[in-house]
Amino acid sequence: MKTKLYVLYGGKSVEHEVSLKTAVTVLQSINESRYEVYPVYITREGLWCTPGHLAKDELSIERLIAQPAFPDPALSIGEILSGIMGLPGPKVVLPLLHGPNGEDGTVQGLLELLNVPYVGNGVLAAALTLDKAMSKQMLAQAGINQTEYRVYRHEEWTTDQGAVLRRLEDAIGYPCYVKPASLGSSIGISRCTNRGELLAGIREAFSYDKKLVIEREVRGREIQVAVIGNERPLASLPGEFIHDHIFFDYESKYMDKRLTMQIPAKLADGLTQRIRELAVRAYQAHGCEGLARVDFFLDREGELYLNEINALPGFTNFSMYPVMWERTNGTTYSELIEQLIGHAIARHQNKQTIQYTK
Repeated sequence: MKTKLYVLYGGKSVEHEVSLKTAVTVLQSINESRYEVYPVYITREGLWCTPGHLAKDELSIERLIAQPAFPDPALSIGEILSGIMGLPGPKVVLPLLHGPNGEDGTVQGLLELLNVPYVGNGVLAAALTLDKAMSKQMLAQAGINQTEYRVYRHEEWTTDQGAVLRRLEDAIGYPCYVKPASLGSSIGISRCTNRGELLAGIREAFSYDKKLVIEREVRGREIQVAVIGNERPLASLPGEFIHDHIFFDYESKYMDKRLTMQIPAKLADGLTQRIRELAVRAYQAHGCEGLARVDFFLDREGELYLNEINALPGFTNFSMYPVMWERTNGTTYSELIEQLIGHAIARHQNKQTIQYTK
C-alpha cells in the first residue's frame, strides 16, 4: 500500500508566495510509485482546503490554489484535518509553510495532537529557531559566537524612543541591521547607516512583528551549511552565494538572476571542518530534528559568527539547502525528500514507544 503524503502549503504568513513555489517543486519530485499525494492548501485568510489526491500532471500553482470546494468554515481545523487524514493506511505530513503560523511550532503542535508523523522540526525547535531573539539566547548559552545585538519590544520603543536610539548607537553603532524577530526570507529587514535610517527600519520591522532584533554589521562572507537528521545529524559542505550586494535582502535573494552558488565554499580545510561542527552543535542546542540550514558570517579577519538557524530553509530544487547535499554526497532532490520523510517516520515511531500514563 502506498503511503499517503499530505503536503501543507500557503498559509497566512507574508511568505505565502515562497511556500507556493516550494510546494510545486516538491510535489513534482515525489515518487508516485511510493506515495499518494494529497495537497492541503491554507489560504491567506487561514482557511484549510484540499482537492484530494492529485497526480504530477495536474500540478501547477494555479491548480494548487484553485480548490474546487472549501471546507465548511464552521468546522475546526482539527475536524478538517481528521477528515482529510482519516483514510486508511500509512501516512506522513510534509509542512512547507514558511514564517508564523506554520514554521513557528503552531502547526507542529497541531500535528502532534493528531499523532501523525511529519517532516521537520518539532514544536520547541520550530518556535526557537523562528524567534531570532530566543535563538540568540540559546546560542549564547551554548557558547557559540555571534555578533553584538539588542532585542526590543514594541512597548519599550513607544515608551521612550529617544532613550532606545541612544542605547543602540552606544552599544551597536552603524551600520546595523534591524530585523523582525519572527520572520524569514529577509522580509522586513533594513540595513541602517544613520539615525534616520534606523528610525525607518525600526518602524518597518514593527509593522511585521511586536519584537525586533538589532545587530551590529559583520562585513565579510555569508557561509551556509545544510544539516539533516535526528539523533545523529550530518552537516553538508559549506556553501555561499557569490554576489556584490552590501545587503542580501529579499529582492537580492529571489530576483537577482546573476547570483551564483559556490559549493563548497573556498575555505581552509580546518575552517571547513570547524564550520560543519559548529552547525551541528547549534542544531543540537536548539533541539532540531529533520532539517535546518545554519548560516554564518566570516569577517575579513577570519572571525566566525553564527548568524541564524532556518528550520525550514528554501527548498526549491535550485535552493541552497538541496544543492549543498547534491554537491556534498550526490543526493538528488527526490532522494533528499525521501530521506526527510524517513527521518519523520523514524522519529514518530520512536515517540510511540514512550508511555505517558501507566
